[in-house]
Amino acid sequence: MEQRSGEPLPLHDLRELRADCAGCFGLCCVALPFTASADFAVDKAAGKACGNLGEDFRCGIHTRLRDEGFTGCTVYDCFGAGQKVSQVTFGGENWRTGGREHARRMFDVFPVVRQLHELLWYLTESLTLPAARPVHADLRRALDETERLTRRTAEELGELDVAAHRQRVNELLLRVSDLMRTGAGRKRNRRGADLIGARLKGADLRKANLRGAYLIAADLTGADLRGADLIGADLRDADLTDADLTGAFFLTQPQLNAARGSAGTRLPTSVTRPGHWTT
Repeated sequence: MEQRSGEPLPLHDLRELRADCAGCFGLCCVALPFTASADFAVDKAAGKACGNLGEDFRCGIHTRLRDEGFTGCTVYDCFGAGQKVSQVTFGGENWRTGGREHARRMFDVFPVVRQLHELLWYLTESLTLPAARPVHADLRRALDETERLTRRTAEELGELDVAAHRQRVNELLLRVSDLMRTGAGRKRNRRGADLIGARLKGADLRKANLRGAYLIAADLTGADLRGADLIGADLRDADLTDADLTGAFFLTQPQLNAARGSAGTRLPTSVTRPGHWTT
C-alpha cells in the first residue's frame, strides 16, 4: 500500500530490524574496512569485497566464521540497513552492475542508514516499555521522523547530519532510561565507567545506568542486571554466565554476540541466545 504524505508510518517489529542477507548485496562485506587482528584474519580496505564473498552476495564461510578467524563478523548487525539500502534506496540495483559511482554512493549511504536503523531499534523497543508511556507520543514522532529519513534519496542521505539527529533521539532515550530506572534502591550510575576486566561476580546491578560502560572481559557471572540500561555498553568477552538480564533494555544482539554466556543466562525477550555460548 502506498504511504500517504504526512500519514503515520506503521510501527516496526524488532524482528524487522534484523539483517536479512537474502535481500542485501553483501554491503557489510564490501563497504566496511577491517584490520588483521583477533577479530579478523586479514586486512580489507573499505569498498573492497571480502575474499569470502560469493557471486551470489553470500558469505562462503558463514557457518565457520569463528573457526576461520572472522569473529568480528559474528558480532556485527546492520539492524536491517543492508536490505533497506539494497532494495529501497537503490531499487534493487547492485554495486557490481551499477557502475563505479553507483557503488561508491551505495557504500557511503550504508553506514548512514545503519545508524538510523539502530535508532529505530531503540525507539521501537522504547514503545514496548510500559514505564515509558509518558513519552510514547514523543517516541512515536521520533520513530516516524527517523523512518522517513531512511527513505530519502541517496543524495539526501549523503548530506544528512546523522550525528545531530542521533543527539536529538538520545535526549529522548535518556528520558526513557530515567523512567525505566525509577525506584532503584540507590543510584547506580556507571555511565561510561571503565570496568574492563572488573570482578563483578554476583554484583547487584539492578536498574544500573551502564550506558557506554567498558565491560570488556568483565566477570559478570551470576550478576543481577535486571532493568539495567545497557545502551552502548561494550560487552566484548564479558562473562555473563548465569547472569540475570531480565528486563534489561537497549541491549542489542551484536552486544550479546560479543559476550560469553551459558544456558543459565537469563535474557530479555528482545534478543536471542547466541549459538556459540556454552550449554
